Amino acid sequence: MTDHSDDRRSDSDRDGRPEFRPYHHPAAGWGAAKSVTEILIREREPLDGPRAIVKMNHENGGFDCPGCAWPDDLKGLRLDICENGIKHVTWEMTHKRVGPEFFARHTVSELATWSNFALEDQGRLTEPMVYNSETDRYEPISWGAAFALVGKALADLGDPNQAAFYTSGRLSNEATFLYQLMARELGTNNLPDCSNMCHEASGRALQAALGTGKGTVDLADWEAADALFVIGVNAASNAPRMLTALAEAYRRGAAIVHINPLVEAGATRTIIPHDFLRMATFQATPISTLNLQPRIGGDMALLRGIAKTVLEQAETDDKALDIEFIERHTAGFEEYRAICQATGWAEIEAKSGISRSDIAKAAKVYRDADRSIVSWCLGLTQHEHGVDTVREIVNLLLLRGNIGREGAGPSPVRGHSNVQGNRTCGIDHRPSAEFLDRLASVCGIDPPREHGLDTVGTIEGMHRGDVKVFIGMGGNFASAAPDTAYTFAGLQKCALTVQVSTKLNRSHVIHGRNALILPCLGRTERDQQKAGVQSTSVEDSMSMVHLSVGMKKPASPRLLSEPAIIAGIADSALPNSSTPWRWYVEDYDRIRDTMSKVLDGFEDFNRRVRLPLGFRIRQPARELIFLTPSGRAEFSTAGLPDDVTDSGTLILATVRSHDQWNTTIYSDNDRYRGVKNLRTLVFLNAEDMRERGISEFDEVDITAIARDGSTRSLRRYTALPYRIPRGCAAGYMPEMNVLCAIGDHSTQSDQPIMKNLKVTVERSTPM
Repeated sequence: MTDHSDDRRSDSDRDGRPEFRPYHHPAAGWGAAKSVTEILIREREPLDGPRAIVKMNHENGGFDCPGCAWPDDLKGLRLDICENGIKHVTWEMTHKRVGPEFFARHTVSELATWSNFALEDQGRLTEPMVYNSETDRYEPISWGAAFALVGKALADLGDPNQAAFYTSGRLSNEATFLYQLMARELGTNNLPDCSNMCHEASGRALQAALGTGKGTVDLADWEAADALFVIGVNAASNAPRMLTALAEAYRRGAAIVHINPLVEAGATRTIIPHDFLRMATFQATPISTLNLQPRIGGDMALLRGIAKTVLEQAETDDKALDIEFIERHTAGFEEYRAICQATGWAEIEAKSGISRSDIAKAAKVYRDADRSIVSWCLGLTQHEHGVDTVREIVNLLLLRGNIGREGAGPSPVRGHSNVQGNRTCGIDHRPSAEFLDRLASVCGIDPPREHGLDTVGTIEGMHRGDVKVFIGMGGNFASAAPDTAYTFAGLQKCALTVQVSTKLNRSHVIHGRNALILPCLGRTERDQQKAGVQSTSVEDSMSMVHLSVGMKKPASPRLLSEPAIIAGIADSALPNSSTPWRWYVEDYDRIRDTMSKVLDGFEDFNRRVRLPLGFRIRQPARELIFLTPSGRAEFSTAGLPDDVTDSGTLILATVRSHDQWNTTIYSDNDRYRGVKNLRTLVFLNAEDMRERGISEFDEVDITAIARDGSTRSLRRYTALPYRIPRGCAAGYMPEMNVLCAIGDHSTQSDQPIMKNLKVTVERSTPM
């Protein structure tokens, strides 16, 4: 049994006593405006902050928000921003600095005791640092010496597969392409990325069903849909600009169905801050017509119930199904109809936690809509059956021909600003033969063909001693990964860990025997290279690619861009390489010219990316071209998962607070859930609390039971009653990542099952 009692406080009583009051106000609106004002004051950005607001997400010289991947408005909307985007930008633009003087004052052992908030709150990293084990401190190192250190460590490996190259979603397309090129020229496909923990299930499901790993819709489709189904998404916090699309949809009469175990503020009503008239008159817009609360993990059963209802209606309603579409464009329909007929209503109700009558309400919305979009996020993917659930979404869409036409289709919500672009541009531990063939032909390398390690595989490889060098290109791997103690131990076994970062975080203080911090430019900062100020590109969650240009003077003259850092490492590690690494960095147009020859859909890249709103990557499934073995869209026939909990146990999902972005914690508050000054909490159903003799604000112990029978515990967390189904619980990541055993990952996608942890919750015993 692993006990993580010491991990429980993020920043003890930083702002006062914990408070918990239900939030009854509209999402966004004046609450967001007040929060933005406080952020600008706190970060001392009265001038650059407003300047950033009018440059973020704007074409013709603006920079892309480093937060979520929601698309920019197709009409070039001004102030297409959100509260969390401004938090993210001002957090990056802070005046605070972390230089050699800071590290001289603090040992790494001391820093390891600090909270995630306290580490990042120290400010921007200013120059390369190397760990000195004798002093237990980071010390300055020149860029040349840093590159030489990494290059030698990579060159000395007995096998290139003893290195792993991690990527977070913030990396630009150009840096992504260079990064994967370097890894593959070295001889490995060990390219784990944050997608392995987030939307891997979505990509695999869509690839199998439609022949593409991406959604098929764009914002114009959202504007034309008759019905929007938003599943497992906390829009107000995780994709706040979606609120604009939802409000506009409601006003034009579209039906909006939210499906989530927790009824979030972003599923009720909103006031869009740039809608000045409604802001001035406090006029909120509803953003849902139906809210359903399945039990955690019950989404697939709910979707099966909607499909079953539509199929039953088709017996008397010849317009319930699009028979022509099914016959012309799909395979496996009769098998799917048979499994729907064989799935009884008692099973559907028990496994979804939703009554047949409520499922019928959702089915009516779907049947009455001519054009439907289904959107989802991690609430669906971080389960053992995540692939099956996303395929069930496709099944439902196929029944009424909701693929390949305006206002209809699947629409996954990617969480980080360029996580989809990372995969498109080559970050894939399972690359296709076609991609490798083009890479070899254009770049003159012989890339490895065997699959590499994903995130879980990399952590396990560290423990076995198979992975000796770990390079993290952005992100906070130590905090984002599952089974915290196991991940920490794996990193500490590495001979060298390298973190390319903008701010101090947990991954710098949990490190290998040797360690480097390589500070890079942020997205808001000007990237000056030999040919002038450079732009980079990103791909949003709807396949639009556009340019991003930083506006601010770099936080330090000793920062390098991500492409420059990659080129420096590659030059040192591959001394005989014919790849013109430094030449590429002089002018990023040169990188894009090479990408246009390697990447399908990036032809004429430099011209098209400079169009006012960029360009959309070709989407064959959108044109009803299905690159599947049958050449058709494939129905799937998986049975419903059997993961209803035993008596006495609960299913816990990890979630983010509103004042948080991925592993970055801005404060201990969660405005939309009514929480202040508290992160070490667990949300519980009131009846489950009464059954266990637990009252509001009682301290409880949470124990997760892994598949292998091992347990992991968190002690003295605060219990709060919440509107959540019986048998379910929720709490914040990354604090609760300790509960997810490294072996508890999906056999379908290899994703850690962060949304489906079997736990017990009991009152804490007196200390």
